[in-house]
Amino acid sequence: MQRTPIADSSFSIRRLGADDIQWMRAVLRMFGAAFGDLRTYTSAPPSDAYLERLLARRDFVVLAAFKEEEEVVGGLAAYELEKFEQERSELYIYDLAVAAAHRRQGIATALIEKLKEIGAAGSAYVIYVQADPVDPPAIALYSKLGTREDVLHFDIPVRDAGLSRPR
Repeated sequence: MQRTPIADSSFSIRRLGADDIQWMRAVLRMFGAAFGDLRTYTSAPPSDAYLERLLARRDFVVLAAFKEEEEVVGGLAAYELEKFEQERSELYIYDLAVAAAHRRQGIATALIEKLKEIGAAGSAYVIYVQADPVDPPAIALYSKLGTREDVLHFDIPVRDAGLSRPR
């Protein structure tokens, strides 16, 4: 897919596809650094075949923000969830980060705007995202773009060993 330039900057955004495994690995490294959790994002990397299958899926969206076409400085991973009560879907932002040196330049907002375009071209009617109470910049960003709902989030383990959540 074609890169979309961010207004008045040297950044562009592109949706990654099945042939973009090296860029997906760069997004994973950037997530790990941005979240201060390199271990989770880089210590047990998925195989090329796994990433190729994942990136080929229509219901999985990875957007990468590039600086001068060669460095990943931001990323967004989202899932499209088809609804059952109506013929429509929701987009869930699972991860969104911008490298520390490139924050406050509109990259996160541009990533979300690109996801809105993707959703509008399909059957999505809303994008939703979670923010931790200890992350005021994320809360400020999402408050600027949408309506806040205070909900509780529960992790229910699928194995007796418990959860291995990074955050």
